[in-house]
Amino acid sequence: MAQPGWLGGLESSALAEALRREPLLYPLVETAHILGFVVLVGAAVMFDLRLLGLSRRLPVVDLARHLLPWARRSLAVVVPTGVLLFLTQATQLGRSPVFALKLALLGLAGLNATLFHLGVFRSVQAWNTGVTAPPAARAAAIVSLLAWTGVITCGRLLAYL
Repeated sequence: MAQPGWLGGLESSALAEALRREPLLYPLVETAHILGFVVLVGAAVMFDLRLLGLSRRLPVVDLARHLLPWARRSLAVVVPTGVLLFLTQATQLGRSPVFALKLALLGLAGLNATLFHLGVFRSVQAWNTGVTAPPAARAAAIVSLLAWTGVITCGRLLAYL
């Protein structure tokens, strides 16, 4: 299948060539991407588990105050390293339904987090400590867990498909 010239252009860029040519560069970028992703998904999972009822004595607001900065910082690592990794195989990834699914799941995770913070999280004081989170918060946690599990699965499948 023919690919748009821009994908080939990305893949043949000097930066992509350097990532493929320098023996340690790609593994270093990939390691940074994975470590950043561990922090991002780890923060999301811990928060989601609290929303689903674990550690109810831990205030949701305090947990959010602690975990959200870590998640934001990790995004500052994950996004640019992900772009760099993409550059090295842009045409192949551009044809991959698994990569398309990964991007869709990333979008879902981001949209879910945005809607959670603009919606049910605004009433967090009513369910901050010791009570079950409302159904909308629990649903957001389930969507988050499923989306991130899918992103991880797709990321791993890309290495083998």
